[in-house]
Amino acid sequence: MLPRELIDLMRDLGVFPVVIGTVNNSGEQHITFITWIYPPDERKLRLAISSGAVSAKNIRETGRLAVQIFAPDKALTCYGTAREVLEKIEGIPFDVSVFEMGIERVENALFPGSTITGIIPFAHTGNVHKMTELDAKILTALKSKGE
Repeated sequence: MLPRELIDLMRDLGVFPVVIGTVNNSGEQHITFITWIYPPDERKLRLAISSGAVSAKNIRETGRLAVQIFAPDKALTCYGTAREVLEKIEGIPFDVSVFEMGIERVENALFPGSTITGIIPFAHTGNVHKMTELDAKILTALKSKGE
């Protein structure tokens, strides 16, 4: 299960950078960085991914997903099964799908004698206003899907 303080932090910050890992039916692994993720509760994560991305295709194929979360004093890897719950978020200028992951296991990824001092530093580049509007639309879809 996700710790309550981590759920609160992820919800408060809105966009929250994480690293996800997927695998296809041939066993080919894929790792990528995303920021559209929301924890509806301690046993689930919802994430939005460009519909045509390798990660989205892999989740549709196998459902296998790992999410690595870095936060103050935490480096957690969540393993579970995900499924597509929304094929396309309306009002977005490109296809973005929503997936929901049931967390089956959470592991501490810190090695002894280490800690994490913050979240992954992240900033939008380019048209910050448009990206902020896009983030808001996608986060609204993540929060409302399935509730």
